[in-house]
Amino acid sequence: MEFIPAKTIVSSYAAGDNWFGKNYNMNIYKGCCHGCVYCDSRSECYQVENFDEVRAKENALALISSELKSKRRSGVVGTGAMSDPYNPYEKSYGLTRGALTLIDANRFGICIATKSDLITRDIDLLKSIKKHSPVIVKITITTADDILCKKIEPNVADSSRRFAVIRQLTENGIFTGILLMPVLPFLEDNEHNISEIIRLAHENGAKFIYPLFGVTLRKNQREWYYQKLDEHFPNLRQKYIRQFGNEYECPSPRAKLLWQLFQHECNQVGILYKMHDIIKSYKKGYDHQLSLF
Repeated sequence: MEFIPAKTIVSSYAAGDNWFGKNYNMNIYKGCCHGCVYCDSRSECYQVENFDEVRAKENALALISSELKSKRRSGVVGTGAMSDPYNPYEKSYGLTRGALTLIDANRFGICIATKSDLITRDIDLLKSIKKHSPVIVKITITTADDILCKKIEPNVADSSRRFAVIRQLTENGIFTGILLMPVLPFLEDNEHNISEIIRLAHENGAKFIYPLFGVTLRKNQREWYYQKLDEHFPNLRQKYIRQFGNEYECPSPRAKLLWQLFQHECNQVGILYKMHDIIKSYKKGYDHQLSLF
């Protein structure tokens, strides 16, 4: 794995934002080898060259340690937005684990997004952080079908394994749920898929599901996505072109129906799905502690 220079890793403080209430962003790795057909992070606007090649930032742990110690405010550190913190190299290099150790020592919270089952390795650290600060884990799942999963997310734990990860995390007291996004039009946007994901989420203890019934497509990402559609789903490219043209936002034509179904079934089993409710729930009991900083 190549190491690249970095001047900073942990972003400046922001008041709890509307995206899971995080206060800082942290990306130790650059690029991702999961190969997901829909990944927005390969879009041209992010200027990540050789996106499928994972690189790590030089002296990452020393830099993170220095930056956390210099922060005047504690808060929740988010990771996984641009590059999965549990890529295959993490098993050997342990940079994410090292960062969690530093986050724990400096009494910050953590907000993790991943598709990898490697996160279960760090349950001990997540439990330790939870003693003093909020912890939330978001597992991306877009289909309940492992066969379809392997076509659209080829190099990562399949959906059934990710549901098992949710169970393992929740059984250890970690506030865990699902990022149900994107829901790919004409592939995943059907009642059976949505209902199955809700059923399996409930059976495995998920606290929340946050959905997007559609996909976003822009330059570079669009070309990659259409190439993968041609490989696995012949003729579907033309359906997208007719339906969406060159639009950035590509909502499912069935979004309204699916949203109604989703709300009804989540309400029945007590799964949260509104961002405000999710943030309030995982930060409950920490408000006073966070206000001290």
